[in-house]
Amino acid sequence: MAQQLALVFQLLQQTCIFLVIAWILAKTPLFTPLMQVTIRLPHKLTCYVVFSGFCVLGTLLGLHVGEAIANIRAIGAVLGGLLGGPSVGLAVGLTGGLHRYGMGGPTDIACMVSTVTEGLLGGLVHRLLIRRGRVDLLFQPMLVGLVTLAAEIVQMLIILALTTPYATAFAVVNTVALPMLTANSIGSAMFMRLLLDRRAMLEKYSNAFSARALRIAARTDGVLRGGLSAASAQKVATIIAEETGVGAVAITDRERLLAFTGTGADHHLPGTPIVSTHTLEAIRDNRVVYADGNEVAYTCSIHPECRLGSTLVIPLQDADGQVIGTIKLYEPKGRLFARVNRTLGEGIANLLARQILTGRLESQRSLLSQTEIKLLHAQVNPHFLFNALNTINAVIRIDPDRARTLVQHLSTFFRKNLKRPEEEVTLAEEIEHVNAYLQIELARFGERLKVEIDLPYIYAQARLPAFSLQPLVENAIKHGTAHLLGPGHIRLFAEPGKNEHTLLVHVEDNAGLYPLARQAGAGLGMTLVDKRLKARFGERFGLAVDALAERYTRITLTLPLNEESPDASAAG
Repeated sequence: MAQQLALVFQLLQQTCIFLVIAWILAKTPLFTPLMQVTIRLPHKLTCYVVFSGFCVLGTLLGLHVGEAIANIRAIGAVLGGLLGGPSVGLAVGLTGGLHRYGMGGPTDIACMVSTVTEGLLGGLVHRLLIRRGRVDLLFQPMLVGLVTLAAEIVQMLIILALTTPYATAFAVVNTVALPMLTANSIGSAMFMRLLLDRRAMLEKYSNAFSARALRIAARTDGVLRGGLSAASAQKVATIIAEETGVGAVAITDRERLLAFTGTGADHHLPGTPIVSTHTLEAIRDNRVVYADGNEVAYTCSIHPECRLGSTLVIPLQDADGQVIGTIKLYEPKGRLFARVNRTLGEGIANLLARQILTGRLESQRSLLSQTEIKLLHAQVNPHFLFNALNTINAVIRIDPDRARTLVQHLSTFFRKNLKRPEEEVTLAEEIEHVNAYLQIELARFGERLKVEIDLPYIYAQARLPAFSLQPLVENAIKHGTAHLLGPGHIRLFAEPGKNEHTLLVHVEDNAGLYPLARQAGAGLGMTLVDKRLKARFGERFGLAVDALAERYTRITLTLPLNEESPDASAAG
């Protein structure tokens, strides 16, 4: 037993050398494909080369015990299969096994067979988890350690089965089993931890993207208000490239490349027609297209020697959701496109689209002056955008998927915010705008804010001026529930008015701070909403306030019910 314990510590020392070499190599682009599930053939070849090397290294760092070798070869074989799949696991195991067979000894055949088996075992676990949609488990150090432990147990059984005489096999297993089970299991788990730490470091740098988004918004403010021209697009592309640090940035309209900066600028020439299938697909289908060079192949359509290896193509939309162009972010070959970068890239594209559309606003036909409309927008956008991006920045660190959802809500909010204030929308469309705003606020306030929306479907087609409800909801939070020590409660509900052709829509909070809110300037948005309703539908429509100090504030909008809208009697 003393000999086995001494061998355990000696083999763990060799494992440390093994991991130091892995740590050094992790600093190079060689390890980039290993930080995600390997699918494409070039990445599979990289996976094979890397883990075959570690498989051979595990034998060379082994300790000779009589005619046997206590080794850490299984780390390379199992990880090759887990990350590369059965084919890579088989190839790595065969390479490591043949190397061990060439060193001879009574266990040479058994060790060769067991190494191939270990690689296949890792590959089969890879395939099982992929089919079950649990790719995340492939990167769990605990699971990796357990799979390696099982693989080493199988190796010991193979040595007992194939090595002759049996007495020799038993003596070898009795001596090396505990050291190899311990060192290989711990070593493979630490190897995976090293990969995860490297990936986390890359993601950490991308967290700064949210702050950059604010700088991009500030630096590009006003640039695109004159329209999407080659000159303005080039300015914006340069700003985005400087702030994000991506390999290259391009901006197109529906037909031509307007601007390009970064890697590949020598052959991606502004003014040339769009030939990229990814860009054409994004324009045609009005959706984000991400070609990571791994799961979705990417090859430059202009120059075969182009160093760009992945692209994110995001449509720029007008107020009606029609594509007017695209913004494209690129990364060179060998560099990961971080998920946070992709998410915020989409958010930046929507902010740019909003700038373009703001520049296209026609002279207002409403009875409000241009100054009043701008003031109403200014009340919401900068303050809300700053808080929203700060919220997303905080959520990114703990829940990237939720952060992506919040960016989509932010995109919906600003797209709806681009509606002309004199334009009529349905109540359902206005609620979609309000809901996008509330999702951001719910993420910001957490348990301090609860929202209840009770608007029956039969009133969904009631019409009102765009941008009528959101300022009221914002006031309820900003000048109401945000000042409460306890949880705030916002309630939106509708009911028929006293007149059968009217509808009452209520926005209620549980703060009851309406007099103080008016003193703080919260009445401007409400006044404008009231004026717009009266101007559109007549003096009997508009806005009313009912408040009980420190209990509630209820804002009521009186709207007309369209004759075409279903009435309550028609509801199922």
